[in-house]
Amino acid sequence: MIELRNLSVHYGRAIAVNDVSLSFPSSTVNCIIGSNGAGKSTILRTISGLVRPSSGQIVFEGEPIQNLTPKQIVERGIAHVPEGRHVFPELTVEENLKIGAYLRADAAAVRRDFDAICGAFPRLAERRKQFANTLSGGEQQMLAIGRAIMAAPRLVLMDEPSMG
Repeated sequence: MIELRNLSVHYGRAIAVNDVSLSFPSSTVNCIIGSNGAGKSTILRTISGLVRPSSGQIVFEGEPIQNLTPKQIVERGIAHVPEGRHVFPELTVEENLKIGAYLRADAAAVRRDFDAICGAFPRLAERRKQFANTLSGGEQQMLAIGRAIMAAPRLVLMDEPSMG
């Protein structure tokens, strides 16, 4: 499903990721484990299009994506839950979740997914009219994960999913 081929990423002259090749098949759960500063977050941010690789390729479902914009990558079916949650604090829980589905046209499917997320995270259902900045850290993490799932992605990237 996704493959990194000789991926290198630099921040200025600093090397963050050097010549990494990885392959993750479809329908699997995979983890990248390493010490702080090992490049895990940089790899996810590069797959998402938030950081440009210095060299190498990122191939998703047979197509290179390393030169696409973040929006184009989401359109291809990749959602990213970044480290630190990054919810929209001045929007409600419900509004945050609906933002995740902004590229989807089928309102009935969006409603079904919204209901499924509220079933999986009942605390979000209880707080659906609350502003996101009033949630605990763990609740904000649930919200960030739920928002990513609302995009109906084929691949979800989670950076530090237990943080919160």
